[in-house]
Amino acid sequence: MHMTKTISLSDEAYNLLKRIKKKTESFSEVIMRVVSKKGGLSELLDLYPELKENSELEPIIEEFEKEFEKKQVKFLNEMP
Repeated sequence: MHMTKTISLSDEAYNLLKRIKKKTESFSEVIMRVVSKKGGLSELLDLYPELKENSELEPIIEEFEKEFEKKQVKFLNEMP
């Protein structure tokens, strides 16, 4: 069962959510999408739509995230 909660947002926060919200998404869904990615660099492309115009940027960010994740796993595995 899903419970509905009322929250307060500043106008700035509301406008940011509205800007990255897809037409078929509810505000709950956009929050879940953004939060579940834990602030990954690829979220920059959603937060700043003007960056999507640079077609070279997305593959660069994706590659950086993959390499960072590999290094993170290696670091955690090497911890005592």
